[in-house]
Amino acid sequence: MPLLLHPAWPLLLGATLTFRALRRVLCRLPLPAHVQTDPLRTWRWHNLLVSFTHSIVSGIWALLCIWQTPEMLVEIETAWSVCGYLLVCFSAGYFIHDTVDIVVSRQTRASWEYLVHHVMAMGAFFSGIFWKRFVGGGVLTLLVEVSNIFLTLRMMMKINNAQDILLYKYAGQRTLGTFLLSILLMLDVMILIYFSRLLRSDFCPERAPSRQQKDKFLTE
Repeated sequence: MPLLLHPAWPLLLGATLTFRALRRVLCRLPLPAHVQTDPLRTWRWHNLLVSFTHSIVSGIWALLCIWQTPEMLVEIETAWSVCGYLLVCFSAGYFIHDTVDIVVSRQTRASWEYLVHHVMAMGAFFSGIFWKRFVGGGVLTLLVEVSNIFLTLRMMMKINNAQDILLYKYAGQRTLGTFLLSILLMLDVMILIYFSRLLRSDFCPERAPSRQQKDKFLTE
C-alpha cells in the first residue's frame, strides 16, 4: 500500500486536531496572576497544560497496554496490540501538534531541544504506525510519561512563582525517583520472564516450545 494512502493518516490527523482543540479549550481557563502579566509565560502555561494532559493520559494508557500485552516488555519489535497501536498514534499526534505550536509561536530558538526530541520521537513512532514494527518499544518509551506528570507539574508551579510550596519540592524529588523506579520495575519483570523460561526449559521438558519460540533468547 502506498504510504500516502495508509489508513493511519486519519488517526494521526484526528489525534493532532484533538490536541489543537484541547489547547483552545484550555486557553479559556483563568490564568494565574503571575502568568497573565507576561505573554511568554502565558504561552508556556498553555503549552504545559496540554503537555500535562498528554502525560496523564499516555502514562496511564501505557501501563494498561503493558498489563494487557506483557510480551511488549521482551518482544519490543514484534509485540503488537490495538491498544498499543492507538497509543502510539495518539502520542505521535501530540508531538505533531506541539511541534507546530512551537514553530507557529516563534519559540523555535528557545525550545529547540523540544523540537529535536519531537522529531526523534515521531521518527521512532512512525515505524510502528506505518510498518507495525517496534510498537512495543514505543509503548515502553511512553512509560516515562508517568514521571513527566510530576516534571510538568513542577515546571508549571515554577512559572507561577510557587517554588515555596511543599508540593513543588515534593514533585521535584519524585520526578527522577519515579522514572528510575519504573525502569527498575521493568527490568525486574524482564528478569522474571527470562527466569521462568529457564525453569520451564530445565524442569518441564514435556512442555516443548514451538519452533518459533525456540529462536528466542534464553528459551533453552
